[in-house]
Amino acid sequence: MDRFDAMQAFVRVVESGSFTKAADTMHVSKTTVTQLIQQLEARLRVKLLHRTTRRLKVTADGAAYYERAVRLLADMDDAETSLSSASAAPRGRLRVDVPSPLARLILVPALPDFHARYPDIQLDMGVSDRIVDLIGDNVDCVVRGGEIEDQSLVARRVGDLQLGVYASPSYLNRAGSPAHPHELEDSHHRIVGFLWSRTGKTFPYTMRRGAEEVTVQGRYVLAVDDGNAYLAAGLAGMGVLWLPHYMARPHLSSGELAPLLQDWALYPMPMYVAYPPNRHVSAKARVFIDWVAALLEKHAPPVNSSHELP
Repeated sequence: MDRFDAMQAFVRVVESGSFTKAADTMHVSKTTVTQLIQQLEARLRVKLLHRTTRRLKVTADGAAYYERAVRLLADMDDAETSLSSASAAPRGRLRVDVPSPLARLILVPALPDFHARYPDIQLDMGVSDRIVDLIGDNVDCVVRGGEIEDQSLVARRVGDLQLGVYASPSYLNRAGSPAHPHELEDSHHRIVGFLWSRTGKTFPYTMRRGAEEVTVQGRYVLAVDDGNAYLAAGLAGMGVLWLPHYMARPHLSSGELAPLLQDWALYPMPMYVAYPPNRHVSAKARVFIDWVAALLEKHAPPVNSSHELP
């Protein structure tokens, strides 16, 4: 038994949830994958997987072995790419998770440039606004907006999103334009709520005009937990939006959104790339993080402080 092949087969089976899918990704037969797992279990003298005709489940021993196997395979991959002949061309599989609007409007359109620079990196991009368990989900790094509350993670600040307040013409025709942020709290006005993944509650925004500062929670008839759905709800006239400039810009040009409360300023939202502290940053992860930082430098350059108003 080749221990490396067996370890790789086990990891692929766990991640894909299927012997057939694992075999496809390894370009071997399902029988070969089955034999490798059986040989691995015999060598370790533990059951790694519970298998039935309908279901595949990782045992407690299997889950513990999976975490170590992933780290070992990542270390082996990094050892290869750290060689002088390979370091100039990072390669391998990289798992990342990014917010959905950032992926759709900034990252994905720019990916041809990344691929041209690093054609040997296979990028698995999760697109979500949820909290990701980097270790449990075997994710190399995440891009997130807002302060990183998990102090166990290493976080690199890569930008600051400037925010504004907007609504669609259909909403404004129906409700009119608010003259003060307080009107969003106790009048006929409504916002579109954004459900923050950390709390499951809508996110409040602090606004300032001169010496006056107010925090607005807002009243809503719809709250969502995805950035693209949030924007779509605002375009449909469901309420007032707080949006990063990069998300609002194309809809301002088309007339689908109009700016509100322009004499009020909002604190920018910091953007971070975060990764586990106990995982060595591989060459492929390092170039991706640097690429994201350079990209956001154009679209959302960092300010001196996340509490600084423009």
